[in-house]
Amino acid sequence: MAQYETVRQAQTGAAGARIDAGLRAHMNKVYGTMSAGMLITALAAWAIAGLSTTSDPAAAAMTAEGQALAFRDGQFLTGLGAVLYTTPLRWVIMFAPLAFVLFGWGALMRRASAAGVQLGFFIFATAIGVSLSSIFLVFTSYSITQTFLVTAIAFAGLSLWGYTTQKDLSGWGTFLIMGVIGLIVAMVINIFMASPAMMFAISSIGILIFAGLTAFYTQQIKNDYVAHAMAGDQEYLDKAAIDGALMLYISFLNMFQFLLMFLGQQE
Repeated sequence: MAQYETVRQAQTGAAGARIDAGLRAHMNKVYGTMSAGMLITALAAWAIAGLSTTSDPAAAAMTAEGQALAFRDGQFLTGLGAVLYTTPLRWVIMFAPLAFVLFGWGALMRRASAAGVQLGFFIFATAIGVSLSSIFLVFTSYSITQTFLVTAIAFAGLSLWGYTTQKDLSGWGTFLIMGVIGLIVAMVINIFMASPAMMFAISSIGILIFAGLTAFYTQQIKNDYVAHAMAGDQEYLDKAAIDGALMLYISFLNMFQFLLMFLGQQE
């Protein structure tokens, strides 16, 4: 992988200025696409949560005994909420985005145009919003907003460090990805164990892993741009910006969810 500083120092005058300007535009596209994805996710989660709950028992889904399906005092699940949160469909909603990233995203990057890749990212962001909608049923809106702001500040600092540091972070990648795999395995096991202590450990380690990945991915995006910009491969760069946005989006989202375990206040 080309190192930005090495390549940049080899360029002078107009060539160096073009690299700098191109990199700024590329990073703006990465962060802009990521922000659009986050907005889509937030709107989808909020909308689905609103459609899934009601304060009117007459509009609620009914249990087998003919009673309104309540999930807390004064609030009931609608038919949509009952389907999403109390049937096996909840497992599909939970694991479908992960399956898409692991098995579908690479194929989309290889075969689709940049516009197709961007559409795939936005569909993915919508699916994540549906899967995250349940947080509005569990945590207060204030604590969700507070956690989001804390995550945004931490993310900005970590990404800025990854962008500006002279330290080569490429060696972090394998170690951090192995950590993510371990986290996924631990989370699946804890679905059946339901251990608060294990969930605390998973959340703590998860914050550290995705904090590291935020810095790592930012530097990787920067270096990847330089490696391909020199060859004038614009089609690749257009898709790479969306791929970078996805990686940073996933890091942000996971930091947010793990921090919510500590900062979230339940209804």
